[in-house]
Amino acid sequence: MLNQFSRTQLVLGGEAMDVLSGSRVAVFGIGGVGGYTVEALARSGVGALDLIDDDRVCLTNVNRQILATRETVGKSKVDVAEARVHSINPNCKVTTYKTFFLPGEENQFDFSQFDYVVDAIDTVFGKMGLVLAAKDAGVPIISSMGAGNKVDPTAFRVADIFETSVCPLARVMRQLCRKKGVSHLKVVYSQEKPIRPVEDAAISCRNHCICPPGTARKCTDRRDIPGSTAFVPSVVGLIIAGEVIKDLTHFNRGDR
Repeated sequence: MLNQFSRTQLVLGGEAMDVLSGSRVAVFGIGGVGGYTVEALARSGVGALDLIDDDRVCLTNVNRQILATRETVGKSKVDVAEARVHSINPNCKVTTYKTFFLPGEENQFDFSQFDYVVDAIDTVFGKMGLVLAAKDAGVPIISSMGAGNKVDPTAFRVADIFETSVCPLARVMRQLCRKKGVSHLKVVYSQEKPIRPVEDAAISCRNHCICPPGTARKCTDRRDIPGSTAFVPSVVGLIIAGEVIKDLTHFNRGDR
């Protein structure tokens, strides 16, 4: 029967669509990368999404985050994401958590219930906590490496963490994975050297913070505030979504 996912079914096949409708994916971090991942997963027919982020939409998000518009500024990102997912696929089950994930908080989530975990958060130790929790539960995970301070969307690659280069965040994650005994981690990383952001006090969040009222963690709490564009985080998010879809359905182009 013709439906909103028919064009996807023409490529992936009916069995794959059944798998996706029965899949539950957790996306940690609903920002520039994670927002686009959620968008693509919803449009691909994933049946259940767990969305984890404690942040609110800020005016400075509008340049790159699909959930950020002048109308959503100040609203909870997971609330905005839930509404958008349901506007795309009313049958998708959405569970939201207004939580900033850190190591030690794994018990808030039953990772064994997830079919896939997406790491689109910013903190290194949070990322490592997600990796370890997913591995302990036997659930596949894919992690986004640094997307800030980049301008070349064609420089991103999918690889094992131990095959990465150039990316400073990937270097730190490689070290942590070795220390924690993690032998494999699928990541999306860039081979582009990061650009040093322009120092301009007139547009600095440190000097002119406009985080919405109620924001738990402000940009000014960060050591560095990266620059970003509309065309880099979006690409990373869509690449991640593509990997999730292919892995869940075991899609192999050679079988087609």
